[in-house]
Amino acid sequence: MTRITALSAALAASTALVTPVAAETELTMYYPIAVGGALTDVVDGIVARFEEQNPDITVNAIYAGNYDDTRIKALAALDSGEPAQLAVMFSIDAYDLIEQDLIVPFEDVIETEADQAWLDGFYPALMANGEIEGKTWGVPFQRSTIVAYYNKDMFRAAGLDPEKAPETWDEMVEMGTALTTDEHHGLMIPSTGYPYWMFQALAIQNGEELMSEDGLTTYFDDPAVVDTLELWKSLSVEHGIMPEGTVEWGTLRRAFLEGNTAMMWHSTGNLTAVRNNAEFDFGVAMLPANERLGSPTGGGNFYLFKDATDAEKEAALELIKFMTAPEQAAEWSIETGYMGVSPAAYETDALQDYTEDFPPALVARDQLEHAVAEFSTFETARVRDGLNTAIQSALTGAETPEDALAEAQANAERLLRAYK
Repeated sequence: MTRITALSAALAASTALVTPVAAETELTMYYPIAVGGALTDVVDGIVARFEEQNPDITVNAIYAGNYDDTRIKALAALDSGEPAQLAVMFSIDAYDLIEQDLIVPFEDVIETEADQAWLDGFYPALMANGEIEGKTWGVPFQRSTIVAYYNKDMFRAAGLDPEKAPETWDEMVEMGTALTTDEHHGLMIPSTGYPYWMFQALAIQNGEELMSEDGLTTYFDDPAVVDTLELWKSLSVEHGIMPEGTVEWGTLRRAFLEGNTAMMWHSTGNLTAVRNNAEFDFGVAMLPANERLGSPTGGGNFYLFKDATDAEKEAALELIKFMTAPEQAAEWSIETGYMGVSPAAYETDALQDYTEDFPPALVARDQLEHAVAEFSTFETARVRDGLNTAIQSALTGAETPEDALAEAQANAERLLRAYK
C-alpha cells in the first residue's frame, strides 16, 4: 500500500485527483459464495482493480460460505470486536439487521448528487427488499430471480417443441408427464436450502403473497397458499413428474447436468456454470403462470456496518459504488449468471455482446417485470425456518399442507406480535 507524501497529496488536491476517502483505510468485507462458478476469483479480480485505482484503501475479502454462514460469521466478528465495515448478505436480512442496530442507511453516507444518482440507478424490483420506511438499507449486487432450466434434447425426444418451455401450470404438468421416463424425471424443484423461496414463487403464480410489505404479517394459512403447497406435493404423489420427498438444492444442478431431470427451477446464479458444463442443448425460461407470472427476487445486498468509522464508511461506499458500476456489474453477470443490477449494466458493450450471443442471459432480467420482493419480515430467520419446516413436512407426508402451514402461521404470529 503506497503512502502518499505531503507533496504528492498537495499536487493531487490541486489537480482535483484526490477522492475524499481517508488515506490508508483498511476494509474487511464478508462475502457469500453460495452457487455457481469460481466466484472468489471474480470478486478478487474486481477488488484488485479497485485497490489499484484506490491505492490508499486495502480490502480484506472474507469468503464465508452461504448466506446464512456469512451472516453468522460477520455478526460474530462484530460482536467480538473484530473489524468489519461491510458485507454482502441476504437481501432479506435487512429487517433483522435494522432491529439489531447493526447497519446504517446509505442516505447517511452519500453526500453528492452523483452519489444520489448512483443510488437511484438500480432496478426498482431489486431495491424493494432494501428500502424500508423511506430509507435504503441495502444495495443490490449478487441478485437473482428463479428461472426454469430445461433440456432441449429431452424435449425433442419426447416430441415437444424445444423452443417452448411451459408457460402455465397446466403445461408444466402436461410437459412434465411427457418428459418423465424410467431414467429421469420431468421436473425438479428444490425443497432444501431455500424451500421458502421456491414456495413463494409458486404462491405468487397462484395469485397470493406470503407476507405484507411492512414485514409484520404473514399469510401462510390463506386458502390459496394451502392450495399452492397441495400443488407442489401433487407434482410427485399424483402426477409423478417429480421425485417424492425432498429435492436437494445443493445437488440439483448436477442432477440436471447429468440428465436426471428434464427441467429444474433454480437461481439464475447457476446460469454460467450450466452453460460451461452442459453437454446437451438447454434453454432458460421464465417460470410458468397460474393466476399470473412471477418470481421473487433473491440474492445478496451490500450493507454498511454502523460501528465503522466515518472514514471507513466513506471508503466502503467507494468500494460498493465501484463493484456495482456498470462495467463491473456487466462482468459479474457474464462470469456468474447473476443479473446486472442496473439498466446501465445492460447498456455496456460487454453485456450487449454477451446477451446477443447468449439470449438466455436476459431471462432473469426480463422476469423483473413480474417479480416481487423476496420473503422478508421482522424475525426473518425464525419465521422463515417455520415456513421451511412446514413445506418439508408436507412434501414428505409428515403432515398435511393445511396443518403444516397452520402451525407455521401460528409460529409467525407469535414471533411478530411484539413488532405490531
